Amino acid sequence: MRILYHHRTASKDGQAVHIEEMIDAMRALGHEVRVVAPLADQGEGQMGGGVGWVHRLKAMLPKAVYELMELAYSLVAYRKLMAAAREFQPDAIYERYNLFLLAGLMAKRRLGLPLLLEVNAPLVAERSQHSGGLALKALARWAEGKAWRGADAVLPVTAVLAEHVRAYGVPAERIHVIPNGINRAHFAHAPSPTEAKARLGLQGRVVLGFTGFVRDWHGVDRIVDWMASPGAPANTHLLVVGDGPVRAELEAQARRLGLAERVTFTGVIHRDQVPAHVAAFDVALQPAVTPYASPLKLMEYLVLGKAVIAPATPNLQEVLTDNVNALLFNETEAGALERTLGRLCHDTALRERLAQGAADTIDRLELTWLGNARKAVALMGGRA
Repeated sequence: MRILYHHRTASKDGQAVHIEEMIDAMRALGHEVRVVAPLADQGEGQMGGGVGWVHRLKAMLPKAVYELMELAYSLVAYRKLMAAAREFQPDAIYERYNLFLLAGLMAKRRLGLPLLLEVNAPLVAERSQHSGGLALKALARWAEGKAWRGADAVLPVTAVLAEHVRAYGVPAERIHVIPNGINRAHFAHAPSPTEAKARLGLQGRVVLGFTGFVRDWHGVDRIVDWMASPGAPANTHLLVVGDGPVRAELEAQARRLGLAERVTFTGVIHRDQVPAHVAAFDVALQPAVTPYASPLKLMEYLVLGKAVIAPATPNLQEVLTDNVNALLFNETEAGALERTLGRLCHDTALRERLAQGAADTIDRLELTWLGNARKAVALMGGRA
């Protein structure tokens, strides 16, 4: 098939991983993919960064003006899609949903092609709660509903998110949950845990690991506090593979508690370096989660067979089963995270059993980008 892939994402973070991996997977299956996006060639590189000019523009403009510009961008993107379609002659359109983005729907109607809409978040709800809120909330709700109801298939990343989609009146038969995945080849040459620890100078430590752009709501500060508590093993070491706005606070917290030598931040690193760091983890941390998300970090933990600790939220329980491939805790219960972490750090046999369960999960649930691409292409009416 010829697939016209459209997105409005310019950041170099987890969004870029999803985009690049899905495009690569579709091409690996033998399909032609033409990308229409703000940047002609995103390429690969350091992960965890953002796009400074977007944030500066957003800060400079009144919110209502910025939101109207987002909507107006649909016309710019539509013209780009139509120009690409005239040359490429696609069989289907695949679009990554973004708020106020209606270009894929406009092109679908003009070209008479099937439109698949990948949805990673309910952006009206998300932006209403964060980033200063929405100035034109009614317009945003209209645009979100228009995009979701107009697609031939909507692909939310969790069943929890699917409920948001269904609430807009999208028929259940047009909603297909496809969680985030993993590229096994990217992790195939990761070193053994022993070798990974040796490379990082962490021999003999119980490594508590976290990957990604760490923010205050992730709860990593609770991990640092627990490491300073009397019941925590003295050989625990926190390894944060990434960076984030609370890095300075966490490092200051570690110094204040006498743990400066037991907390390491790698800073932003190239994607190719991530497997060698995650391989060193004994306990993979997911201390908190957005309730509708399908965390990319979780797939990285599972593919490398790591004992995961995470809250028992409905979205994570779509992938994780307590005492099988993770230890889950009640996030509303005081001290539950710390007690569960203590149990896991003190029990080597438990960690090994959970690690095996984690490694088996990827194949059992087919949590790969190739699997996701096959499902998407089948929904387009093509042969995967």
